[in-house]
Amino acid sequence: MVPVRFGKLLVFTFAALLVADVAFAEEAAQQGSNWGPALGAGLAFGLAALGCGLAQGLTASNTTAGIARNPGAAGAMNTPFILGMALIESIALVGFVTAFLLIGKI
Repeated sequence: MVPVRFGKLLVFTFAALLVADVAFAEEAAQQGSNWGPALGAGLAFGLAALGCGLAQGLTASNTTAGIARNPGAAGAMNTPFILGMALIESIALVGFVTAFLLIGKI
């Protein structure tokens, strides 16, 4: 029953978002609303952060599991682990910069 509850939550969330958009439609039409870059900025940073969080979690868990299986390899695994985490974090920084560049267009 969990997927049914999640589906309902998703439908009601999108419905609430659409109602708010319709409520401010007249005001936005008068001002010439430009919500495209704002949506792009939110998606750019949100998806970059989501992907980086998942990737860093998998990297840390797999490295920890490898060290637990072979403690003697901890020294050899440390450098690739740190390098991988830094490269994964750079993706989040690219999303952050992209979001700021898109916000500058608003």
